[in-house]
Amino acid sequence: MSAYHTPVLLQESITALSIREDGVYVDATFGGGGHSREILRRLGPDGRLIVFDKDEEALANAPDDRRLTIVHNDFRFVHNFIRYHGYETVDGILADLGVSSHQFDTGQRGFSFRFENAPLDMRMNVRAVQSAADIVNSYSGDELERIFRLYGELDNSRRLAELIVSERERGALRTTDDLGRAIAPVLPKLLEHKYLAKVYQALRIEVNGEMTSLEGFMKGAVRSLGQGGILAVITYHSLEDRIVKNAIREGCLQGRLRRVTKKPVLPSEEEISLNTRARSAKLRVAGKLQDEHER
Repeated sequence: MSAYHTPVLLQESITALSIREDGVYVDATFGGGGHSREILRRLGPDGRLIVFDKDEEALANAPDDRRLTIVHNDFRFVHNFIRYHGYETVDGILADLGVSSHQFDTGQRGFSFRFENAPLDMRMNVRAVQSAADIVNSYSGDELERIFRLYGELDNSRRLAELIVSERERGALRTTDDLGRAIAPVLPKLLEHKYLAKVYQALRIEVNGEMTSLEGFMKGAVRSLGQGGILAVITYHSLEDRIVKNAIREGCLQGRLRRVTKKPVLPSEEEISLNTRARSAKLRVAGKLQDEHER
């Protein structure tokens, strides 16, 4: 385990990849590197691992290993970068979606409402132009309602948007305290944390274009797998799980994929007790039936 991030469903996901010592694999969400290190441990000297992450802080933890290729970019471009680095196909692709423990636990990154007066940032790539503060201060009421309804699945998204628009007229909302004060009238008693988690999830997804990236990744991952290759994806909420499930279903209907796991693999009670962030995790696994050039 890494102090930077505790990998979820580690053994289950790595086992699902059925790693060959001389295979080529992709960790599309490097994060704290827990999954990558386990893949490298199982690879032989001729094996290769390509890792992706938008967060420079995450990639700074990458091990010094000649078998490792680092890509500082969005995993939606997985297919392009695999080809760029000289591989027609790969033997397995793993993605552990969502936010790393480090990102959640670093107040200055702005991913969590737990920190007082922290900046409303939420950018996974700190070089990106748009932050959460930019969204809450510049989006129209209709646009804010859209993201809270679609990405937070909040029933009162209209009222929530109206409160933000009204409060920012008194001054820009720049911190977690500013946002909390603006939306305080709609926070349900005894369920404040659950509600805030959905608000922050919606803003984070919009800031980082997570749903668009995931859709692009799923298409690119299926294209990049060689025959018999394995795709393993860990999701944490219904929005991303729906995209992964539907992409696998479509691949099965097209005769390109087969389900390795008919139902998602869930973390054990023991793992959840050790890492509460694992409680909503679901692992879905699919295998590639045909190479692209065979179609």
